[in-house]
Amino acid sequence: MWMRILGSAAGGGFPQWNCGCPNCQGQRSGTIKARARTQTSVTFSADRHNWFLVHASPDIRTQIEHFPPLHPRNGRDTPIAGIFLTNGDLDQCLGLLSLRESQPLHLYATDRVREGFTQGNILYRTLTRTPGQMTWHPLKLHAEDEPLLLPDGAPSGLTIVALPIPGKLPLHLAGTVPPDPQDNIGLLLHDVASRKTLAYLPCVGGESSILVETIEKADCVIFDGTFWTDDELIALGLADQRAQQMAHWPLSGPTGSLHMLSSLRRQERILIHINNTNPILNEQSPERRLIEAVGIKVAYDGMELAL
Repeated sequence: MWMRILGSAAGGGFPQWNCGCPNCQGQRSGTIKARARTQTSVTFSADRHNWFLVHASPDIRTQIEHFPPLHPRNGRDTPIAGIFLTNGDLDQCLGLLSLRESQPLHLYATDRVREGFTQGNILYRTLTRTPGQMTWHPLKLHAEDEPLLLPDGAPSGLTIVALPIPGKLPLHLAGTVPPDPQDNIGLLLHDVASRKTLAYLPCVGGESSILVETIEKADCVIFDGTFWTDDELIALGLADQRAQQMAHWPLSGPTGSLHMLSSLRRQERILIHINNTNPILNEQSPERRLIEAVGIKVAYDGMELAL
């Protein structure tokens, strides 16, 4: 299995358009060593010919153009065999509206995420103008080793398991429907040929038994690195919510996710979905040196993995 990190930042990207935090100011001025990043999305393949995306970020066009294997091969065409949505946040699904040129697309999501994007959304009509323009495939929780098929029904060489992960409803649905385990999921991808497994967990609200079991099964873990501290935005005077109120498990602190990730020695560990305020974006910061000292990597746009 091959994977390319198309985007590695949390919603808003890095630097964020309306943010003057030390990281964003430092990146713009060149006074800190930090790469610019687009909003989180990855693509994976078992054959390097047919590719699946996880997340359709608002930056999707730029992300596709920066990775030639996703370019059309002739006429009206795409090597993108399907797109997965792990929750209904806008930075995961807004890019779908940029793919409105009548190209047949296969979408994978839980029923809750599909309903949240399609019901009452008049803009969704731009994606249903032609027959077969959108085909939704329901992701059933805990369905073990579901074969992932290509659009023509052929096996992709991969299996997938969708698992409920602590999270929350997207902002635009908060207060309109009760929370549900389908609102936020993680993906366990298994390559049939190599027998390698990757856990993709970009949005994690906290620890759970399912989360631990998922990580233990994986050879590589791509994990939520949104915030360094629980009060990160509050301390900078940028917001009044803590990381955990926003359904992101902070890395540091006595109960932070870094303790769990540091204990994993067998797995490759990569942080993704990194907020523009997180000090680990600064490659020369003490926080960055700390995670690198325990063998944890920070995802960047263009990073590639092979399992």
